[in-house]
Amino acid sequence: MTMNESSAASDLSPFLRPAPWKRAPRTGRARIRRSSIGREHRHLGRRGLAIGIDIGGTKVAAGVVDAEGNILSESRRSTPGRDPRAVEEVIVELVRELGAVHRIRSVGIGAAGWMDLDGGTVLFSPHLAWRNEPLRDNLQRLLKRPVYLTNDADAAAWAEWRFGAGQGESRLVAITLGTGIGGAMVLDGRIERGRFGVAGEFGHQIIMPGGHRCQCGNRGCWEQYASGNALGREARILAQANSPVAQELLKAVDGNPDLITGAIVTELALSGDPASREAIEDIGEWLGLGLANLAAALDPGLFVIGGGLCSAGDLLLAPARRAFARNLTGRGFRPAAGIELAALGPNAGLIGAADLSRVSSRLRG
Repeated sequence: MTMNESSAASDLSPFLRPAPWKRAPRTGRARIRRSSIGREHRHLGRRGLAIGIDIGGTKVAAGVVDAEGNILSESRRSTPGRDPRAVEEVIVELVRELGAVHRIRSVGIGAAGWMDLDGGTVLFSPHLAWRNEPLRDNLQRLLKRPVYLTNDADAAAWAEWRFGAGQGESRLVAITLGTGIGGAMVLDGRIERGRFGVAGEFGHQIIMPGGHRCQCGNRGCWEQYASGNALGREARILAQANSPVAQELLKAVDGNPDLITGAIVTELALSGDPASREAIEDIGEWLGLGLANLAAALDPGLFVIGGGLCSAGDLLLAPARRAFARNLTGRGFRPAAGIELAALGPNAGLIGAADLSRVSSRLRG
């Protein structure tokens, strides 16, 4: 799940190069057969079209999604400030626009924030002034069709499990690297949300006691060391010191280090700049350390890593895998989870929200 815009990637886009969202074959690890729950979900989701909506801090994206996870048509609008009613109006407008061309069974909404266990109320959202907002009932009344409400990180994890890099895994942990770090779990064909519905705040595990202050109020949270914001901050510090190794960074921002972002560092790293590559390697090591902590607690079969920072590809994942292997509890005497890039890119949340709404509406009969 996300907190304080953990899964947003606004600091990381647009990238000058396309992200490497590829469905690469996974080797070296046996696929784990899905549970009966997973088979039931696949059966329930075979027919009908659904609209998925991904609500971000700057845009509201919507798409018509079929039962195989393909997006048939898309539309988007700018997020209308922090006015919840205005956002509802935009959602209705998008659904009516797409529904005029396609016959829609249901609508899925993915948004950053905490939802109650029933999935009807947004307890808190960092993007908007939603506080105990009965969003599902409001939208069902306006749209006159089933609406499924979920956290955006949960929706993305579900999409990767159903259609992307996580297919075949019975224990999947998804990590989203953007402005912060978001997370979600799909266990035995269901999203694990915890006792109170707020599981998945992986970015706020304290990995460095007394470290950098986090927006959540604590110090030393993982997202302060392994996110896009962390990458930009460390590069800015290097450039502000006028280090000779930071000249390419300074050149990219016309000498103003305050303009350096994670996106700029990533682009320079992909172009071969040694200082930028070193900065991403440092982030990758912190990423691997946090994943080792999660493996000790959760023992997943696979970590799927998504979000804007993953445009760095193996520049990020190679040091993450090394650090993970070095810090894994019981290393050498236990099976280890795989670490793979997400396959569906920035559309994962939209696809997952749509598919969850289809499954949910079929279950309700």
